[in-house]
Amino acid sequence: MKSKLLKIIGIGFLFLLLALVRVFENELFYDPFIQFYKQLHYINKTPNYSLTNLLIHTFFRYSINSLLSILILLIAFRKRDIMRFTIIFYTVLFFVLISFYTVILLNFTEEFYKIFFYVRRFLIQPIFILLLLPAFYYQQKITPQK
Repeated sequence: MKSKLLKIIGIGFLFLLLALVRVFENELFYDPFIQFYKQLHYINKTPNYSLTNLLIHTFFRYSINSLLSILILLIAFRKRDIMRFTIIFYTVLFFVLISFYTVILLNFTEEFYKIFFYVRRFLIQPIFILLLLPAFYYQQKITPQK
């Protein structure tokens, strides 16, 4: 019982850290597209940005969110196979998404506003934990224990 309570507290704390990354995004990360998607895209005024800074800060934010998400899964499941899959999953998706992100940024036009918005979301928000946590839980429930 005590172990389960500690698990819940640990996972809750890590989700709180994920929320704090979001709350303090303006202070922690360089991202002129935050304001752009709040209001400026309606008037078609693309923000000035530094590609290098934007890519570095996007990587940094993705890394923080990924690390916290991996720790949540580690606390929840403590299985080597799950950890291995999750690390590979986050790594492969980062390279795929950052490639799309960079290509779109280099060719940024009005037609790419929506797709860029969604690719950017997958990079800067911890969306994958919302998919992986229930998926691994379900897998654990249907897989016979050895």
